[in-house]
Amino acid sequence: MTRQLFISDLHLEDSRPDISAALFEFLNHNLGKTDELFILGDLFETWIGDDSESELSLAVAAALTDFVNAGSDVFLMHGNRDFLLGLSFARSCCATLLQEPHVIESQAGPILLMHGDALCTDDVDYQKFRKLVREPAWQENFLAQPLAQRKAFAEQARAQSALATAGKVSEIMDVNAAAIEQSLSAAGTSTLLHGHTHRPAIHPLTTLAGLRIVLGDWDKRGWYAETSVDGVALHEFEFGSLSGI
Repeated sequence: MTRQLFISDLHLEDSRPDISAALFEFLNHNLGKTDELFILGDLFETWIGDDSESELSLAVAAALTDFVNAGSDVFLMHGNRDFLLGLSFARSCCATLLQEPHVIESQAGPILLMHGDALCTDDVDYQKFRKLVREPAWQENFLAQPLAQRKAFAEQARAQSALATAGKVSEIMDVNAAAIEQSLSAAGTSTLLHGHTHRPAIHPLTTLAGLRIVLGDWDKRGWYAETSVDGVALHEFEFGSLSGI
């Protein structure tokens, strides 16, 4: 039977070495025990191009490569923070870059995988920004700029996002029920697994007799989902708790 694990929203950055350590701990704990690992976006807090290597990105790439060499397949999906992750970084991790949305087969049946931000359709301003920065021409132009200029833009965009988020009601930043139903219908499945909202839970979908599983963000603890013949389970763990198990 295929063992599949799913994580998202680690938001790795130099200022949070505890989260990086928790990722390495998670990978080591599951080394050689997993067939497939899916990282559903926002692995990094910011990503301004595959040419912006850092000690952190190199360490993550090395850890994921070791994970693959131990017998697992690793899949990466773009998030709203690291949508510029490219094939070069994916190759450095020995990982496969997935396009969103993506349907997989599992012991629990077909599952639709998404990062989740595309489902937040009530946030009109964000959806306009998302559409702009996902355009190939915009990305080509941005990546052609010097690293320092890209870094400055990313820092400004991050600050503006924090201000905008503070002024929005939480419901606007959550997923839209109609968007969920439309995405599932188009994918031909009744199970959706995503991250982004930082609201971990398993939601029954009465209209489709299905499930929506939401991964949690890695802040004070880690979150992951796992498939089995019984369905999809959502797990959490305290940082440092997997060592020695």
